[in-house]
Amino acid sequence: MSFDGITVHALTRELNHALQNGRIVKIAQPQPEELIITVKNNGSKYLLLMNANASLPLIYLTEKNEVSPLKAPGFLMLLRKYIGSGIIEEVSQPGLERVICIHIRHLDEMGDEAHKNLYIEIMGKYSNIIFTDDNGKILDSIKRVGANTSSVREVLPGRDYFIPAQKDKYSPFEITETMFYEDILKRPMECAKAISSGVVGFSYVTSNQLCLMASVDPGESTAALTYDDRDRLYQGFKTLLDTIDNKPAEPVIYSDPVNKKPLEFSAWPLEAYRDSDCRKLSSVSEMLYTFYASKNTYSNMKQRSADLRKNVKNLLERESKKLNIQEKQLKGTDKMDKYRLYGELLHTYGYSVPEGAKETVVTNYYTNEPLTIPLDPEMTAMECAEKYFNRYNKLKRTKEAVTVQIEETKKNIDQLDSILTSLDLAEDEGDLSEIKTELSNAGFIHKSSRTRKEKDLKAEPLHFVTEDGFDIFVGKNNFQNEFVTFKKADPDDWWFHAKKVPGSHVIVKSGGKELPDDVFVIAAQIAAYYSKGRDNEKTEVDYVKRKELKKTNGGAPGFVIYHTNFSMTVHPQVSGVKKV
Repeated sequence: MSFDGITVHALTRELNHALQNGRIVKIAQPQPEELIITVKNNGSKYLLLMNANASLPLIYLTEKNEVSPLKAPGFLMLLRKYIGSGIIEEVSQPGLERVICIHIRHLDEMGDEAHKNLYIEIMGKYSNIIFTDDNGKILDSIKRVGANTSSVREVLPGRDYFIPAQKDKYSPFEITETMFYEDILKRPMECAKAISSGVVGFSYVTSNQLCLMASVDPGESTAALTYDDRDRLYQGFKTLLDTIDNKPAEPVIYSDPVNKKPLEFSAWPLEAYRDSDCRKLSSVSEMLYTFYASKNTYSNMKQRSADLRKNVKNLLERESKKLNIQEKQLKGTDKMDKYRLYGELLHTYGYSVPEGAKETVVTNYYTNEPLTIPLDPEMTAMECAEKYFNRYNKLKRTKEAVTVQIEETKKNIDQLDSILTSLDLAEDEGDLSEIKTELSNAGFIHKSSRTRKEKDLKAEPLHFVTEDGFDIFVGKNNFQNEFVTFKKADPDDWWFHAKKVPGSHVIVKSGGKELPDDVFVIAAQIAAYYSKGRDNEKTEVDYVKRKELKKTNGGAPGFVIYHTNFSMTVHPQVSGVKKV
């Protein structure tokens, strides 16, 4: 879920409960756009992290402290001067905006009581941390915004602080039934989109949840809604507002049941993710920290494999261009047999060709039809015959050489295509290390000296177990495919692979038993999911007993041939198994 007003609302309540009446004992600025405020309250110490980075704005309670730079920035010095030992009176949220305000009481230079506000705006690229006095005048901000940057609002010392109005959006606490029907549900668009575009603080995920609560298709056009649909949506809207106002948050993180990739987070459970793995957290702060930490793990994997992926794509493009050139060369040898025939016929009939002739018509003794042969008038018929034989021999040598080259280039393309799929399936550094090794062994990239740490990296195939207790092993790259097929599998185990597309080798250990029909389907679905066809609605999968497979002579690791097989068409998914 985007960090929407609903999430901010739940987080605000949590922060207010923990920090209200607490004393600020330390303020740090570890990064240019990040603050950590340490608060002592009720015998406990809390670390409040707030980050205004455009790519990942955040605010939550954390247990991890960070080292500040030796030289304190000006904004940090200002905060320390005014609120370095202040008391947090309240943490609030204006409306359902993506804004949290920390109200702070402190003593001024004269020892009199004064008040300040610290606004944390979680608004994507417009995120900011703004410090104001009790009259709403901006004292400073972690990111200053001038008129040349924004025509809507200047964030500079001395300017009045305000939250920019969102065009055509209404505060959910001010929306009446009539407004909901007339101003929200009459927008000409999908139902969920109409709600998210018209209600402050409602992301598309929240609006989608509201539609599902009301038994309305989120993708349904607003024009197609019945009176009962609109009524259920409004009642659901009021129920949702009551929930966020009066019920404690139930923070959850939803993950892909197969690769455990974090998909979504929410302060309350979501209907749309009921089939995903659900992890319940003890607090909204823990939910945010856990989700983004996990998300970073997957993002870092993508970043670490980005250069490798780019190299493989470039190699694949180069080999494809090479294949195109080679196929044109091969097509150019089509006249080879014609030149041989010209030479043979001139050897047979050349004695009757007059000198200086530009062509001659002879009988093709293979078809008994007349054939016109072009001649060079400055050469004899025998010399012309020799010239045609030379052309034939040259094209023959070209065809033989290019045919071998085309076969080699096609093998390279197949291997690179499979490596590109392996990069999509890679889950850790061990997988990437094996892919690099395959590329260097095949001569696609230069071999580089690896560190001891890299040499110690080991990647394991995926291991699933069906409800019936059958083990399923899945290779994530060609080395692992080779291992599961020829090392892990016994001759009577079953092998599955997506048909005619790169993908994982999937082995089902039969243990000498007959596989139930549902296990065949489960294994085929897994093979389809771990292949280049995973995004298709249906993918064809071949399956055969392991003993029917043979390695290709001189082929790349993980490449096999088979002549007898069964096939089925399935939807790519992983279900009916437990990951080990």
